[in-house]
Amino acid sequence: MKTLRPKSLGDLFAALIRRGYTVVGPTVRDQAIVYDQLDSPNDLPIGWTDDQDGGRYRLRRRTDGAYFGYAVGPQTWKKSLFPPKRRLWSAVGSGVGFTVDEGAMPETTYAFIGVRSCELQAMAVQDRVFLEGDYVDEAYRALRKRAFVVAVNCKQVGGTCFCVSMGAGPKALVNYDLVLTEIVDGDQHYFTVEAGTDKGEGVLGDLPGNDTEEIEKIAAENAVANAASQMGRTMEIDGLKEVLYKNYEHPRWNDVANRCLTCGNCTMVCPTCFCTNVEDTNDLSGDHAERWRVWDSCFTSGFTYIHGGQVRRTAKARYRQWMTHKLGTWQDQFGVLGCVGCGRCITWCPVGIDITEEVHAIRTNGKD
Repeated sequence: MKTLRPKSLGDLFAALIRRGYTVVGPTVRDQAIVYDQLDSPNDLPIGWTDDQDGGRYRLRRRTDGAYFGYAVGPQTWKKSLFPPKRRLWSAVGSGVGFTVDEGAMPETTYAFIGVRSCELQAMAVQDRVFLEGDYVDEAYRALRKRAFVVAVNCKQVGGTCFCVSMGAGPKALVNYDLVLTEIVDGDQHYFTVEAGTDKGEGVLGDLPGNDTEEIEKIAAENAVANAASQMGRTMEIDGLKEVLYKNYEHPRWNDVANRCLTCGNCTMVCPTCFCTNVEDTNDLSGDHAERWRVWDSCFTSGFTYIHGGQVRRTAKARYRQWMTHKLGTWQDQFGVLGCVGCGRCITWCPVGIDITEEVHAIRTNGKD
């Protein structure tokens, strides 16, 4: 483990770029903290934090120069590993037939900086979906196996965070190459850095810095423990799957349906949702056609459309499907929960629907 000063983050960027990585991390744009390509540590959200609650997100200035002093924004790392839109194939007419181009595998090699523990867990969940079982997503695998992950342990929690309840944070435990813990205390500002893989050890060896002192390790551990004690929300998950299965007709589903706009925001900001649609396009000449995979949502009216109509026609049916899948049937499919407690679905719901509140209501007044 090493201790780095803020200026040494430039050496981290340089080491990653020298190895051919495209560095992606948090930056401020459009009054939010989003993930985008970064050229240097100066692009990070230095001195910014976020205030979050149900249906509310605001940036504000911190009183210090922390680089990672925020919770999470509206975007997730899946936009790089599982892009919102991907061409599956194209076909061009040649007069006597069509030539089909199945499309090359993605070639970008990403280094993600600033990945939180809940997001590491979300990546692991999507790995189960796309890399395990009978059907492997080759494009996802190509990107995932080359990615370099620099995690950041949380010191700042959001008003809608509940990762502790889901066993997903705030301390990063697995699935990272390097993990940083940022300490800002008066005139003291430094990062403890630890490697989690051989790739991480190689990069760490290129960075200037001293071996971490015991007092610095303790400060880092205390900072993460303090974050764990300040969660904005909680959710009791013991036996939750069975509770949901026994309460398909609970009146709470009607209550939430009266508020839900079925806009799909919760699924778009969720780091684990993976629903897609397939769209075919062609030009007016009929000589060119393409097939695209695009993100979709179980909240859209056409998502369950089959001949004769929709399977889930009402807001009640769609919200029940989404929440029951996340917290129940996902375990049957993939052996894990589909929720990591990041709180994005609460923050970015226009009417502030709170999944932790809905679970509590069903537990309290439902069938055991």
